Amino acid sequence: MELSNCLRCGKLYAKAFRDLCPNCLKEIEQEYERCVAYLRETRQATMQELSEATGVSVRQITRFIKEGRISTYQAPNLAYECEICSQPIRDGNMCESCRSRLVKELTQTVVGAEEVKEAPRIGDGAYRVIDTKRDRD
Repeated sequence: MELSNCLRCGKLYAKAFRDLCPNCLKEIEQEYERCVAYLRETRQATMQELSEATGVSVRQITRFIKEGRISTYQAPNLAYECEICSQPIRDGNMCESCRSRLVKELTQTVVGAEEVKEAPRIGDGAYRVIDTKRDRD
């Protein structure tokens, strides 16, 4: 049996599968139930309205969405921030513009690395000193 400190409250507990103590897990489940119950009644709620009405942090609601526990499909105004530019998004971690910019930068990096590999290496070998001495003679 492994002992660990809960990541949420800091209490010592017997670690099983999660990094949270049983009390915090129960509290998170209650928060989830409050969010779901509120969204059933008010489907048009925004993230701020949901947080204020339920007392659940925006961060925790975002975790519920990313875990797939709360669906943004049935809540059209529910959006959270892009991790890069803070624009409102409904799925994933990045907005479309940040995602396309990242893909573009990665593509340029890969192409640049391939060009460096293809460039001929003249005189960079172990015998460079000998080769330059021969050129002088």
